[in-house]
Amino acid sequence: MRHLEQHRTHRIGWLRAAVLGANDGIISTASLVVGVAAASATRESVLVAGVAGLVAGAMSMATGEYVSVSSQADTEAADLAREQEELNTDALFEHQELTAIYVQRGVEPDLAAKVAEQLMARDALGTHAREELGISETMSANPIQAALASAATFTVGAALPLLVILVAPATYLSWTVSITSLLFLAALGGLAAYVGGSSVLKAAARVTFWGVLAMALSAVVGTFFNVTP
Repeated sequence: MRHLEQHRTHRIGWLRAAVLGANDGIISTASLVVGVAAASATRESVLVAGVAGLVAGAMSMATGEYVSVSSQADTEAADLAREQEELNTDALFEHQELTAIYVQRGVEPDLAAKVAEQLMARDALGTHAREELGISETMSANPIQAALASAATFTVGAALPLLVILVAPATYLSWTVSITSLLFLAALGGLAAYVGGSSVLKAAARVTFWGVLAMALSAVVGTFFNVTP
């Protein structure tokens, strides 16, 4: 009987970028909208500010993710190149190094040496990348994927408060955007936790807390710039 296991580590790369993008989209846009609305601005002014925040935020997220993940990818590439050079110049030492790694993990020395020999014969660089450097296909950096995921999910997250602006009563604009955005954040936190296999309630409470704090501070700032004649 085959034992099938469901793991979620392969989702870490895109899930982190997607959750970060959507979460930032909701919080930053909602906070911006609430801050502008608290200054007694018109619905049109609030909407313009929100759309500008969406465009700027999406580009900022894409750029930031691409640059940061590219730096990680460059570091991984440099480490792999160095490891390949060491394998070419001193394969015996690399074999001993890999053997020592397995011994430290509890494998008998003789068996560890045989395992290291067989794995290096099959894929020396891949084995050392995984065992020595901690680099694997599952965890390796993907700048394009991270940038696109962040920009797309930021746009989706930021669009939610903007849609609320279009239908909410002007008198209660700040409160309506705040409450609905917190519901969006809680749902996002719970969904991300479910996909990642962690506690739904804990994740929802965590992201909601920071959303409340961000919007409250933005509202306080907005009241200092009340534009009502």
